[in-house]
Amino acid sequence: MNLLLNLILQEKQRIDYMLERYQEELAELPKGTIAEKKVNGKTYFYLKYRDGRKVVSQYVSKRNLEDLQKKLEKRKHIEAMIQSLEEEKRIAVKVLEG
Repeated sequence: MNLLLNLILQEKQRIDYMLERYQEELAELPKGTIAEKKVNGKTYFYLKYRDGRKVVSQYVSKRNLEDLQKKLEKRKHIEAMIQSLEEEKRIAVKVLEG
C-alpha cells in the first residue's frame, strides 16, 4: 500500500510541476478572439479581449493574423490541459487524504 501512495504522491508532484509550467506559458500567450470587421468593402481584423470590465479591440495586421491565430489555438489547448490536470490533481489529493 505504501508503494501505491508513494506513486500517487509522485504523480501529484508531476501534476503540480506541469500546472506551473502551463501557467507560465499561458501568461505569455494572447487572450481573446479574432473579430472581422468590414469597412468600405475592406476587411479588417481585431483581437478582442476583456481588460477588467472593459472590452478591448486591438487591430491585427494581415501579416500577423496567422501567427496570432496559432497562438490563440495554442492557448485554448493549454487551457484544456490545465483543466484536465486540475481534475487529475483533485483525484490524487482525495486518494492521498484517505
